[in-house]
Amino acid sequence: MYVEYTLRMVPDSSPPFDLGFVVTRSFHRASWPELNTLLAALNTVFVGMQTAYILGTWLIEGRPRATISALFMFTCREILGYSTQLRLPQEFVGSGVDFPVGNVSFFLFFSGHVAGSVIASLDMRRMQRWELAWLFDTLDVLQAVRLLGTRGHYTIDLAVGVGAGILFNLLAGKYEKSKRKSALVSGTKKKALLS
Repeated sequence: MYVEYTLRMVPDSSPPFDLGFVVTRSFHRASWPELNTLLAALNTVFVGMQTAYILGTWLIEGRPRATISALFMFTCREILGYSTQLRLPQEFVGSGVDFPVGNVSFFLFFSGHVAGSVIASLDMRRMQRWELAWLFDTLDVLQAVRLLGTRGHYTIDLAVGVGAGILFNLLAGKYEKSKRKSALVSGTKKKALLS
């Protein structure tokens, strides 16, 4: 609490302070438009990989938990993003090939990129797909560095994205458990009525 109560607030005339921006300052200064476009395109591929994995767990493997997690997460993100609309950092470096493609508007809080990756990675761990989970975690860290370096997200957006991925994974698990329990009780009642 000492830090919170002794820290001076950022003046209105100054940009927000973000430790992630400080750490990635040299990356931001050295950013080349061509490199940013390449990394943005790779990021879009990574988002496609997340989406394909999450939907595949439901449509191909018949395991809906990751998809339910993503639906919970994006619903919450839309509500929070609409409720508090933040402006982009002044030094934002966009790209026409970054997801969402075309430099369209997007919500800063919280990072759906990071949360989706965490949801997929947790499912991979649950299914003991360790190498794939580590790959997604590594790509997620690289994605976070790029997002900070291009000023596409604040550090808090990324940290909450990790927490949101974990939270909605847990909530989806509880939801599935309650549905199974409800179906079991319903099936028991039907058997009792038929006997």
